[in-house]
Amino acid sequence: MSQNLLDQLRAFTVVVADTGDIQAIETFTPRDATTNPSLITAAAQMPQYQPIVDQTLLEAKAELGASAAMADIVSLAFDRLAVAFGLKILAIIPGRVSTEVDARLSYDTEATIAKARDLIAQYEKAGIGKERVLIKIASTWEGIKAAEVLEREGIHCNLTLLFGLHQAIACAEAKVTLISPFVGRILDWYVKETGKDYAPAEDPGVQSVTQIYNYYKKFGYATEVMGASFRNIGEIQELAGCDLLTISPKLLDQLRSTEGVLPRKLDPANLTLDLEKIPMDQETFAAMHQKDPMASEKLAEGIAGFTKALEALEHLLEERLTRLEGQEHIQHGAEEIFHAYDLDGDGFITREEWAGVDAVFDALDNDHDGKITAAEMVAGLGAAFRLTPAA
Repeated sequence: MSQNLLDQLRAFTVVVADTGDIQAIETFTPRDATTNPSLITAAAQMPQYQPIVDQTLLEAKAELGASAAMADIVSLAFDRLAVAFGLKILAIIPGRVSTEVDARLSYDTEATIAKARDLIAQYEKAGIGKERVLIKIASTWEGIKAAEVLEREGIHCNLTLLFGLHQAIACAEAKVTLISPFVGRILDWYVKETGKDYAPAEDPGVQSVTQIYNYYKKFGYATEVMGASFRNIGEIQELAGCDLLTISPKLLDQLRSTEGVLPRKLDPANLTLDLEKIPMDQETFAAMHQKDPMASEKLAEGIAGFTKALEALEHLLEERLTRLEGQEHIQHGAEEIFHAYDLDGDGFITREEWAGVDAVFDALDNDHDGKITAAEMVAGLGAAFRLTPAA
């Protein structure tokens, strides 16, 4: 009986879910999961995850105090939200979750180190060991140097936005745990530059990851290769055998619904051997980066894109906090009114205690049992305050 492609892929590659959608992770049961600012921003806008967002905001406000500025609360909540999603994901998967450092720190080694330590401290406070977390850092020279320090401290790193061999070599020599070369984004650049269509085996992104995989295995580097950012399942099929592949729910579903034979394409026992080792230092890295317009453009573009996603998330959090604060004011006012009318303190306002307009009592008495509860008071006044006057 033929197997689907996803099951066959799992025989020689670790399948990772590239999503912040917890329901999708439950569906595909990957070993690991990766997130990024764009994925977290998208998930944070889904109705089913509003409780996570709201709880994170309220905890940040409680930690900083009622007089804290909106910007400070949102900044702290932003730091906490990625971890909050990570904790939910780790409750489902058996392996690791990747949590990303603020992309705006990509060229600041010390700030990246400090942020990574803070993220790990948050996970450890929640009872999660550092072995279950990968800190995602952009593959700038400064980011790679930060990862080198963190790895010596036992904090494992996933170097992302990787587009060139020079970045991969620098990561391996820094002894980072894992790299994420972006297959689809490499393809995007070449399609735009050449106007050509590429078959999966000729895909420049596929060829880049294949070269990196062979280089690592030939020269004995322990750093794992995790292909990322796929545009189609053909790219995935050509990289079958890669250490890990992080795949979107849409493509996971396509793999699961497609049957056929999936041969292993990347194999340590069948390497391309015409590779020479390249000593890597900052000068060599900079020279190779400058000579590779694709890697230069896509790295800068990726950092800018993640920064934009972060700013969108911060704006979303500001709007949500404003609504939550409005709800808090409504609830507090409703509770004060309730206690003023609940003359005997039994937790109900009867019509006799109300002594007001019957129509208002009836509107607040949702279940029409002749009594108004505190919850009915809060709900009723909240609805009243949300009414928009007619123009």
